Amino acid sequence: MRDYLRNHEGEARIFIVLVVLALFLGFASPSFFSAGNIASLLNNNAVNVIWAVGLLVVLITGGIDISFAVGASVVQYLTALALLALGGGNWLLGVLFAGAFGVAIGCINATLIAGFRIISIVVTIATFNALFGLLMFTTSGKSIYNLPDWWTDRVAVLSLGDGGALTLPVAAMVAAMAATWFLISRTTIGRQLYAFGDNPEGARRAGVATVRMQFIAYSWMGMMAGIGGLMQVNVAQEVVPNALIGRELDVLAAVVLGGARLGGGRGSVLGCFLGVLLVAVVQNGLNLLGVSPYAFKMVIGLTILAAISLTNVGLVARLAGGSRRRGHAKTH
Repeated sequence: MRDYLRNHEGEARIFIVLVVLALFLGFASPSFFSAGNIASLLNNNAVNVIWAVGLLVVLITGGIDISFAVGASVVQYLTALALLALGGGNWLLGVLFAGAFGVAIGCINATLIAGFRIISIVVTIATFNALFGLLMFTTSGKSIYNLPDWWTDRVAVLSLGDGGALTLPVAAMVAAMAATWFLISRTTIGRQLYAFGDNPEGARRAGVATVRMQFIAYSWMGMMAGIGGLMQVNVAQEVVPNALIGRELDVLAAVVLGGARLGGGRGSVLGCFLGVLLVAVVQNGLNLLGVSPYAFKMVIGLTILAAISLTNVGLVARLAGGSRRRGHAKTH
């Protein structure tokens, strides 16, 4: 047990913070621990968790992707048009179309990053704007309301009592978490992803196909963006071209809160889930206490700033340590 806690110190720390915060909000607002509020928390944030585990894989490789929310919006629209053209389709076709469109968008990012050796944040800022502009230009900002019944019907997968029930997006969230955990923890590809993110040059010399790692990471992110977009339609019951824009920073903050390092080589699915849950609880608590939503944006901004600062401090410390070791070796 002690060894487990030592190896998962970050997750244990955020879990303690989450418990303390939940207890405080439970005393401050009696409705916080109600079945309806708990179900609402999980249902409304299931899509963020799906996106978060996709972003985790990218961050593990040392990259970053801020275009996934726009990608999910594009996937929503393309999937809706494809399914309507086929007469409605079903969940299997929906997942296949959304996953395929998402992977295609992820491959575009990977091609630009690996093929032209452009920094990932620059590429994803560019694709963010390009995809958003293309989507709004071609759709004129019009929403799609006439969707198949299977896509918009609320499906309860678990009842919590007192009117609270977990819906289909939560089941998709669990599946996405399990698949990502298996990829990064139980496969050779997962070990190579961590190695590439921790030391790209060392991984290349060890025989890791670095370009392949980037395609896997961004394709996985694209697939999760697409599936998350599919589930978001089930929540909102409509396809709105610009509805998801702005959520990418909330997800990024949650993932780095959960222990993923912006420099690569570190992060876990459990940490992702706890990070998203912590951000959701903070937002939910502020709403219940009547605090301005702008305060939540301030918290998100400070979180990202702190994460970047701590990452840079860690990188400087590692570089300084490496220089000292090389100097020590030369004197001997």
